[in-house]
Amino acid sequence: MQLIFVFGQPASGKFTVGRELAAITGLPLFHNHLVVDAVGAVFPFGTEPFVCLREEIWLRVIGEAARAGRSLIFTFAPESTVDPAFPLRLRELVEGAGGAVLFVALDVSLDQQEQRLVDPSRAQFGKLRSIEMLRSLRDDFTRCMRDMPAPDLAIDTAVLTPREAAEQIASHVRWPAARPEDGPPAASPP
Repeated sequence: MQLIFVFGQPASGKFTVGRELAAITGLPLFHNHLVVDAVGAVFPFGTEPFVCLREEIWLRVIGEAARAGRSLIFTFAPESTVDPAFPLRLRELVEGAGGAVLFVALDVSLDQQEQRLVDPSRAQFGKLRSIEMLRSLRDDFTRCMRDMPAPDLAIDTAVLTPREAAEQIASHVRWPAARPEDGPPAASPP
């Protein structure tokens, strides 16, 4: 099982790059807002029930995927309501099931981040769209990024297109040798 753990600040391109990576690899995209939006529909962001349920769902889904040998792409936005130990616990969970984690950090310039933040497409998943709020939280986001495990790969999304970033990530995945009992792959690895 390969967990491609794509992380970055708001508007760094996590969902866009993840979607391209899913198209290239055939892997499912378990993006951050699937869980954030579902739990946020019932509990306000950052409240104790929200934080507990969000992490429980992330761990449960990825843990089950690891036990089933089902590789996937996971996008994640490091921020202060997430326990800083979460990425390491997730890695232990995946590796304990015989899988591997590829940590991919997406970087973006401050100017580019602010330009992307107001793009109407960000409204689809209730993503942060306020430049004022981004600026007020920037130090927190920076600190949370520093607390992440060292990335296996860092990509500047202001320099590469989403497709180029996804191709670069796919080239770093350690694809296991195919076994006859596995049948044909969903998509050919690059």
